[in-house]
Amino acid sequence: MKDLYLFNNGRLKRKDSTIYFLSEDGTKKVVPIEQVENLHIFSEMDFNTSFINLLNQKDVCIHFYNYYGYYSGSYIPRKKKVSGFVEIKQAEHVLNPERRLYIAQQFVYSAIHHILRNMRRHQEELKGLINEILEYKQQVSEAKDVPTLMGIEGKVRLTYYKGINAMIKNNDFYFTSRQKRPPSDPINAMISFGNSLIYTAVLSEIYKTQLNPTISFLHEPGSRRFSLSLDIAEIFKPLIMDNLIFSLINKRSIQKKHFEFIEEKICLLNEEGRKIFIKEFENRMRTTIKHRKLKRQTSYRFLIRLECYKLIKHFIGDEDYRALKAWW
Repeated sequence: MKDLYLFNNGRLKRKDSTIYFLSEDGTKKVVPIEQVENLHIFSEMDFNTSFINLLNQKDVCIHFYNYYGYYSGSYIPRKKKVSGFVEIKQAEHVLNPERRLYIAQQFVYSAIHHILRNMRRHQEELKGLINEILEYKQQVSEAKDVPTLMGIEGKVRLTYYKGINAMIKNNDFYFTSRQKRPPSDPINAMISFGNSLIYTAVLSEIYKTQLNPTISFLHEPGSRRFSLSLDIAEIFKPLIMDNLIFSLINKRSIQKKHFEFIEEKICLLNEEGRKIFIKEFENRMRTTIKHRKLKRQTSYRFLIRLECYKLIKHFIGDEDYRALKAWW
């Protein structure tokens, strides 16, 4: 199973259990649906209800990205793994302030663990910033509500970003501050693009479980977003995406030529840059580690689904939730 990324304009068609992609220049690509887990559309695409019905049958999600390459929405087939019991218990935990705070704290503890894991590889240069984050970590257990916890998490991020240049060994790139809307430099462009990929990866894994992706704990549940994806993504952004960005820059796989500027203010990865980025992202997601509890090789992508299963066990009272903390 793999994710399929489409960058060229065209049309998606169905014939039996096969996907046909017809590009505007007449090129045809054939992909058996059984090999596709998610479709990512970065271009203008036409498709009909017959194609959508095939995706419904095979449980394939489509994720759409806007002109700038950032996530804009998804088509999710009707969930087959549903449980009214699990959903009620999930809602009970978000409605109970103490239970909600506990789960939100777990997400923040995990994020801090992986942030410190990245920084400790540069211990000598970042010792002061590491100590500052350790002080914030002690405040997590003292937070009385989620807004206070979000404030602590925000301070950790700001401190972490101060140390990014020490983790980058390429003089062509320099980070000043986090700028999201819009990103104004290459590193911000990579962070924003990478966060979109992590968000959709988490959403796809949530879909395979009984969890409701709109009921969240750290981020406020919203009516127009899958906010649980944002919660779980906090665990994996420093673990997967930040390390990926540092590697691409330090190995010079991504260079200045892989970016473009729009109106001299908005910096984006160009098509070639996105393809390089996505290829390495997929390689990273397929990378496996020996799981201590399962006693078998487990991919980074499946680690995301394991977090979903751990949350379900917590909701139904089987086992207290402890967010992932990389041990390898």
